[in-house]
Amino acid sequence: MAKSSKLVVARKGRLLMVRRRRDGLWMFPGGRKRAGESDRSCLRREIREELPKLKLGPLKLWKEVKARKGRTGRRMSDAIFLAKKVSGRLKVGDKKEIDRAVWRKPRGARLTPTSRYIRDKLFPR
Repeated sequence: MAKSSKLVVARKGRLLMVRRRRDGLWMFPGGRKRAGESDRSCLRREIREELPKLKLGPLKLWKEVKARKGRTGRRMSDAIFLAKKVSGRLKVGDKKEIDRAVWRKPRGARLTPTSRYIRDKLFPR
């Protein structure tokens, strides 16, 4: 089972999103956990790798989501964290995986399934 941590942060009606290079889908920043790593330390490491100029304030666990991917049937488990305070520039660090990082409105983007679920639960129409 893939275990991941994701960051959700909103600022002035916009969400922090990153775009995957391989398929152009938008997602909340974060990534897969390494052996022996906590969900929180995974997220902090992933943010340092993906967005090295971004500084995170305190993180609050919002929810753990467990599901199966529709096409592949692969089991997924995500720890979703909320941050009220972030600072710094949105400079992409891992350019092989991510090609853009922006503050954008929650609607109108092609999202990964996990990011769509998070958006719809936290920011309903």
